[in-house]
Amino acid sequence: MRYTSFVAAALVATATATLGLAGAAHAQQARTLKVQSAVPPSSTAQDALKFFAERVDKLTAGQLKIEALPGGAIVPPFEILDAAHKKVIDGAWGISYWWFGKSKTATLFANTPAGIAGMDQVDFLGWVYEGGGLDLWNEFYQKELKLNLVAFPSMPPSPQAMGWFKRPIKDLADFRGMKCRQTGIVAELYSKMGMAVVNMPGGEILPAAERGTIDCAEWVGGVEDQRLGLHTVWKFHYTPGMHESASVAEMAFNKDVWDSLPEQNREAIKSALSETFLRWWASYQRQNADAIAEFADKHSVKLLTTPPEINQAFLKTWDEFAAAESAKSPFFKKVYDSQKAYAAKVVPAKRFMFPPYAFQADYYYPPKEK
Repeated sequence: MRYTSFVAAALVATATATLGLAGAAHAQQARTLKVQSAVPPSSTAQDALKFFAERVDKLTAGQLKIEALPGGAIVPPFEILDAAHKKVIDGAWGISYWWFGKSKTATLFANTPAGIAGMDQVDFLGWVYEGGGLDLWNEFYQKELKLNLVAFPSMPPSPQAMGWFKRPIKDLADFRGMKCRQTGIVAELYSKMGMAVVNMPGGEILPAAERGTIDCAEWVGGVEDQRLGLHTVWKFHYTPGMHESASVAEMAFNKDVWDSLPEQNREAIKSALSETFLRWWASYQRQNADAIAEFADKHSVKLLTTPPEINQAFLKTWDEFAAAESAKSPFFKKVYDSQKAYAAKVVPAKRFMFPPYAFQADYYYPPKEK
């Protein structure tokens, strides 16, 4: 009896010690990655980064944590890509068209302008994962820009509104000459269309509008514009815009950091990114609906449809720009041709199979006369 008790006690002690060692090993293996965005804490894009961090934590049972940092926490907002390359931070939560100054090809990996060759956000995701886009994306960063990065699509901050205006615009002639806040490729295209573009960060838009320095501005639309306060200055809000009708953001990790992660953690990150893409987009549309209703009901904002000729002119201007850039840059052409080939199969097929969104929307919710 004493021998049995002794053996039982020894087994319990051994098991306890083993569990203790396992717990210690678990604690030692846990790791935290610093990921910084380029947006303020109030942005829904920052909300998406936080959601992504929560999912990674749960999918890895706490083995991998993401510290979700807002713009400016460690480096200035638009330095996050270089900071990730240099391992100042472990990852950059941004959108590739911000790197337009490094290479005009960067805009293609944001599915911007418009939706490249007619692709919506899901079509673009299809091109990334089913059409060779992910390999081209990482070839772009690693070989074309010589950056030590691995990139993935993260969230679709779109469709974006045409913008806010101090007065109504009826046609392209009204549009020309207006001083409007725009950035990157969009600023270049609108400039070709006759707009007097002014480049400034988001935090400067409202003060500039209040001073009358600018006549109009594009930020994002819906809830993002509400949080920025654009409705407090201008009352003419136009949508849709073709400049970012189907844009997709990115998560770019330092490649050495990425390669050092266990395969299970890398797979957890990929799954968390896919979930973030879907869940954030669904939440974003609901938040936009609430914001748009509040614009009209509480702030006397006129919700207006962009004159079709402006969007048509934008698409034509982009096509001309893309053709010229393809003639100058072999890699731009390589990526653009790949996207057009994928879109040429998928977009017409979806047009054939999918009912127009407006068909049922107009049936159940007839447009109100303006």
